[in-house]
Amino acid sequence: MKKYYLNIITKQFADFKGRARRKEYWMYSLFQGLIGFSLYLISFIFFTNVLDYSNEKGLYSSLLLFALFLMLHFIPNIAIAVRRLHDTGKSGWWYLLSLIPYIGPFILFILLVLDSSEEENQWGVNPKSID
Repeated sequence: MKKYYLNIITKQFADFKGRARRKEYWMYSLFQGLIGFSLYLISFIFFTNVLDYSNEKGLYSSLLLFALFLMLHFIPNIAIAVRRLHDTGKSGWWYLLSLIPYIGPFILFILLVLDSSEEENQWGVNPKSID
């Protein structure tokens, strides 16, 4: 399952063309979340020495490291979401729904959960038919 994560990070870093299956999108999201959470937790423990909560520099250092992790994943996150939208038959511009407060991310989530369009669309062949 980590092949999805590694493939997106290395080969499809900024690939906005084509389609991405639900499994590919959600496996990438799962691994990114697990790696990000682990990185933050380890850096928090390392920088703050767990029991010394007065160590603000350690807290800020762990937050900075986590922010760098998120910045490195900014473009791949958008690229995989756009390809996932293509798979459902929607344009990548639908990703801009996430900018609408409260309701936008909810609608985008629903679109990302939808099943693939069965037939070939303007973004390519259904990836399910290839497997």
